[in-house]
Amino acid sequence: MPVPVPLAATTRAAIVGETVRWLERAVIGLNLCPFAKAVHVKGQVRYAVSEATSPAALLGDLRDELASLAAAPPNEVDTTLLIHPQVLEDFADYNDFLSEADALLAQLGLEGVLQIASFHPRYCFADGPSGDPANFTNRSPYPMLHLLREDSVSRAVAAFPDPSQIYERNMQVLRALPAPELRALFGDDD
Repeated sequence: MPVPVPLAATTRAAIVGETVRWLERAVIGLNLCPFAKAVHVKGQVRYAVSEATSPAALLGDLRDELASLAAAPPNEVDTTLLIHPQVLEDFADYNDFLSEADALLAQLGLEGVLQIASFHPRYCFADGPSGDPANFTNRSPYPMLHLLREDSVSRAVAAFPDPSQIYERNMQVLRALPAPELRALFGDDD
């Protein structure tokens, strides 16, 4: 099994900084997730950078982060972004790993308590073409797993007038952006 490669503190800071910029400019800036701004402004987002270089090591980090989020007071940590820049860079491998992540959630007895959302630099919905700008709804600067509290999601959705329209609106917004602006905003180099 590959040994995790320690990331320098400056590298970790750069990874978190790039992720925060993406969150502020794309997710919040384009209002792709109307629930993100409140937890960001309150400082309730934990940015965890994994040093994993194998899916097995990442699964161990995911286990730790799920347990940590479940134990943390929601007013201190409401959500976690587990960023893993050294593993699952290939989107197909990442997509396959998601079933392992969900199985771990169930094994820990956290189904219905936490959920895992997926973000990847090469994210592509199965039912659409790879070049569709709608894929950017789930694109991020690095592969990451977004750990959310079910209670927080339920409260946010209940407070939103028509949550089913978020996805449709996001697709329209992203498809309307000029390609160079879209790539710049998401740090995409395709």
